[in-house]
Amino acid sequence: MAASNNAPSGLDKEQIFGMAEKEMEYRVELFNKLTHTCFNKCVDKRYKESELNMGENSCIDRCVSKYWHVTNLVGQLLGSGRPPM
Repeated sequence: MAASNNAPSGLDKEQIFGMAEKEMEYRVELFNKLTHTCFNKCVDKRYKESELNMGENSCIDRCVSKYWHVTNLVGQLLGSGRPPM
């Protein structure tokens, strides 16, 4: 049987790898920003305990949820080509 004509060429593989690398860099940057933002907002600068307290846990949970929601909303708006509301 002959090889499939749908197999990516060397250039296509490089482009795919480059896009995957950029996506990974974006995700790492997003995670780092989310972590930094929510930690600074929710965790007291003077550590009183070795573990997060209930208030800090709740704050971080809400912060992360809102951060992801807004990030997804912005991504959808940019992807749709529509101007912001």
